[in-house]
Amino acid sequence: MHEFVRCKKRRYSLLSNYQDGFEMAEKRLNKGSAGQNRKASEKFYHDYSQKEGVQVTGSGLLYRILEQGSGSPPCEQDTVVVNQRILNFDGKVIADTYKLGMPDTFTMKEAIPGLREGLMLMAEGSRFEFVVPPELAWGKRGASNKIGPNALLVFDVRLLEIRF
Repeated sequence: MHEFVRCKKRRYSLLSNYQDGFEMAEKRLNKGSAGQNRKASEKFYHDYSQKEGVQVTGSGLLYRILEQGSGSPPCEQDTVVVNQRILNFDGKVIADTYKLGMPDTFTMKEAIPGLREGLMLMAEGSRFEFVVPPELAWGKRGASNKIGPNALLVFDVRLLEIRF
């Protein structure tokens, strides 16, 4: 019995060490440090805001209308079907449903605040480009190993359908 307890503790210790190592590796994969990302995001935001046709909302979301659709925009209770390409501020692709040929379907409430705000500016058939500052995306914590802390995101979104 005493041997069993000792082995169980050892197994737990090995598992704990493995998990610690995995978490450290995952943090290293997380793109950039918070400070580096903040500076690069601010520069990208400033440069993009100078482009022709760029508009800004009260929250700081930047957007350009690439194609204007028709009809009413979605509201927070709706489900939307979109094609989207999501890029980090450094141009690396995070996700691309255009390339996959499989649109995303999600409720507006599931979207990050910046994307939700942007979608509510669009009519069905529209295609917009959004520059989402970190505070309207995943902020200081980032998300997975593809989106670092304080990372600005660029969305190229086509609103295919609104489901009420």
